[in-house]
Amino acid sequence: MSTDGTGAFARGQPVSPEHLPLRPLWLCRRCGQPWPCGRARLVLVAEYRDNTVGLFLYLAGLLYEAIDDLHQLNPSAGGDVKGLFDRFLGWPARHHSGAESPR
Repeated sequence: MSTDGTGAFARGQPVSPEHLPLRPLWLCRRCGQPWPCGRARLVLVAEYRDNTVGLFLYLAGLLYEAIDDLHQLNPSAGGDVKGLFDRFLGWPARHHSGAESPR
């Protein structure tokens, strides 16, 4: 699994360096928003347009890494696991159900 925040990198495809996650904070390197930011979501939807299951599996792996990274930064904080789940996996579920388009 790629750790740069885009599946394209792992497949040897060109990656826009603009909206990648800044780890271990999981903020966008470009806009400072929580990653995946709106632009990263657009790139991921386009990248995985023919592989919805792959998108969910990829994001689930990154969610696991984000939970681990954020816990290591602040072990005493319980963290907002529900919020992280929605941030990584909620938006594609809404996008693919037609209820929301990526921001």
